[in-house]
Amino acid sequence: MLEEVERWLIDRSWSVADRPLHRILAAKRATGQSVSVVLPALNEEETVGDIVSVIRHDLLLQTPLVDEIVVVDSGSTDRTAEVAAAAGARVVHRDEILPRLPAVPGKGEVLWRSLLVTRGDIVCFVDADLRDFSSDFVSGIVGPLLTEPDVQLVKAMYDRPLGAAAGEGGRVTELMARPLLNMHWPQLAGFVQPLGGEYAARRSLLEQLPFPVGYGVELGMLIDALHLVGLDALAQVDVGVRKHRHQDGQALGRMSAAIYRTAQLRLARGHLIRPALTQFERSGENFEPRTYSVDTEERPPMAEIAEYQARRVA
Repeated sequence: MLEEVERWLIDRSWSVADRPLHRILAAKRATGQSVSVVLPALNEEETVGDIVSVIRHDLLLQTPLVDEIVVVDSGSTDRTAEVAAAAGARVVHRDEILPRLPAVPGKGEVLWRSLLVTRGDIVCFVDADLRDFSSDFVSGIVGPLLTEPDVQLVKAMYDRPLGAAAGEGGRVTELMARPLLNMHWPQLAGFVQPLGGEYAARRSLLEQLPFPVGYGVELGMLIDALHLVGLDALAQVDVGVRKHRHQDGQALGRMSAAIYRTAQLRLARGHLIRPALTQFERSGENFEPRTYSVDTEERPPMAEIAEYQARRVA
């Protein structure tokens, strides 16, 4: 590990207990910054309501740390939107945001569009499939942005149990993302959960970053932020344990392909063919090939979008 990273682990890796809520709230009042929480959601009716309810109760009504909770629905066919709204979130459908640009499937697409329907100086992203959710996930990663002026982006770190096995979750992180980062971006080797969906950043940074439209968004954002603001502007906070719905092996394969492609594009920008991933599923006596395109599209920095520029002037 680089000496720079060893120092960073001491200076920029914290625990949620390092910043009591009263201290974070005092910093928010002193700086006058506002906080938006965004949940990207696709068919998450079982969990999204509980997450919204906890954030609203703990951090909006009981302690006024969060100014708005926005759920961006990316085409759910269940009751995600209704459940989220009933729990107190403002729900916006992905296709209603920036309608002149047809939306494409993908988590990154939703996060990118969310910048147009939120107002917070700090934007906090939280996945909508978390179980046994604690508001520490929000206060923990927002805290350094309010108390440390030089910090620009904060990732949550946590244990990720797989069933009863502690620390066995995060298979794509360990098999794909961590080797890539250690080999090509060793300054980022200190991040415990580089692909985690819980992170917060200053709007002034997010609006300058391109957003891969799919699963590569977290890796791409981390790499691009490193190049734009430097390692010391990045941080991580231990928030405990993250429980969520785990995907099957083939879904993880498609996720890995998208993440690898995101890294590849950052290693060698240029005229690259559109890649595909072929996987196999048993059908009777045979294995049938299934081929999937790999996400390669990226949205430009939001600061370049005319509608966003107009909103900032208004």
